[in-house]
Amino acid sequence: MRPLKFKAIIKILESNGFTYIRQSGSHYIMKNIKEDFIVVVPFHGGNQELTPGTFKDIIKQSKLPKGKFTK
Repeated sequence: MRPLKFKAIIKILESNGFTYIRQSGSHYIMKNIKEDFIVVVPFHGGNQELTPGTFKDIIKQSKLPKGKFTK
């Protein structure tokens, strides 16, 4: 699975019940409204693809199926 760009990840999270809470430095903190957990999405260098390890960590944090993160 190829890593996505920051904007695409944010759109996927928002469409699946996450909302922007705050920004800490260059990281967006997103919270799932229905359940009580957060996902941290780094915003480094504009709209570049995230590294594969960071992308996988975001998928794990979000508790969404991997299929949601494909184009």
